[in-house]
Amino acid sequence: MSAPDFRQETCPACGHRVAVPFYDGGRQPLATIAWPESAAAAQALPRYALDFVRCVGCGHVFNAAFDYANVPYSTKPNLMFNRAVNWSKFLEKTQQDIMARLPEAPTVVEIGHGDGSFLGALSNHRSAGRYIGFDPHGASQGSGNIEFRAELFEPSRHLAELKPNLVISRHVLEHLVNPLGFLQGMSFAASNLDIAPLAYFEVPCIDNAIKNRRTVDFYYEHSSQFTTNSFVRMLSRASTEVLDIGHGYGGEVVFGFVRIGTASSAGNFAKESSAFLAHAETGLHAISEQLAELCRNGTRVAIWGGTGKSAAFMCRYGVDAERFPVVVDSDAAKVGTFVPGTRQEIRARDWLLTHGADVVIIPSQWRAADIVGEMKSAGIAFGRVLIEHDGSLVEFPHPGAG
Repeated sequence: MSAPDFRQETCPACGHRVAVPFYDGGRQPLATIAWPESAAAAQALPRYALDFVRCVGCGHVFNAAFDYANVPYSTKPNLMFNRAVNWSKFLEKTQQDIMARLPEAPTVVEIGHGDGSFLGALSNHRSAGRYIGFDPHGASQGSGNIEFRAELFEPSRHLAELKPNLVISRHVLEHLVNPLGFLQGMSFAASNLDIAPLAYFEVPCIDNAIKNRRTVDFYYEHSSQFTTNSFVRMLSRASTEVLDIGHGYGGEVVFGFVRIGTASSAGNFAKESSAFLAHAETGLHAISEQLAELCRNGTRVAIWGGTGKSAAFMCRYGVDAERFPVVVDSDAAKVGTFVPGTRQEIRARDWLLTHGADVVIIPSQWRAADIVGEMKSAGIAFGRVLIEHDGSLVEFPHPGAG
């Protein structure tokens, strides 16, 4: 059998970019939240493509044609209904396992609390705690130490406010367009707050569906379908530690306990980025003022390079054609064209042979030494050479300068 054709689709669980066709279910109506009230309404329901592909990196299955805008959770919430004996036993065991990991008076947050029964059961196990659920379309009336909030969970804001011992999300991630991004965002927010709460995540598992060739598991509302491997891969990429992985309800559910947070390098990258952002803003004002001063002094300025880094420099710092009309380039093919955005006509390098320049600004500083050498070889008269460095225009040192 020949290898299947691959597609470049981004996996929601691990971020891998190669997937292969898995299941073409044609076009079907919403399966769990449509609730048509007549035969005619059922027949008239819009149909959406079931174009399930599988990530070859982690085994995750997802609908490449999914559009969250097609799923009106605000009008028909997706509340799980299962009161069977085996399901109840699984829930009870899960609750006991969770409570065994918590302090005597825990703060517990559930993302997507639904009817609130799971959070309520945890409260019954240990009443000396605080239990907060987030769900725009779930139960809204809490009592005692249970609080339901009809809003989306925002990691940065709500982790800072609540500093929970435990975050729970059950049967939510399979509905998200980007579950990996959501979990990574939560871990990053926790690290910024210097907290590392425990988290419990639970999703349907399609290992049995794949093994037994079931197709009924694949419908539009569940855009992400987790295998055990893809679930573990996602958690490992979105937490500091995967503590336990298990299955329940005959293998139809996979769950995991993790420690939320990120590696120290993530915080370092963020700090470095913030510093660069702030310095770039300061540099914008500083370099713009230096350029204005050159103009006020009547300095003859030439910009070397008319595209790429040079064009980016001119657009960034407002190097307009009126104040700075002279732009030259070594590349003869660019001569006679115009700088993108600032519209100076690009002149040949040798234009400077007869006109000279008091200051030559070289935005592509990695080429500065070569350009200085080129000017000297061509006999071009020039004064100072300036490059962008550490938020200002500075002299480029070269033999014969000064």
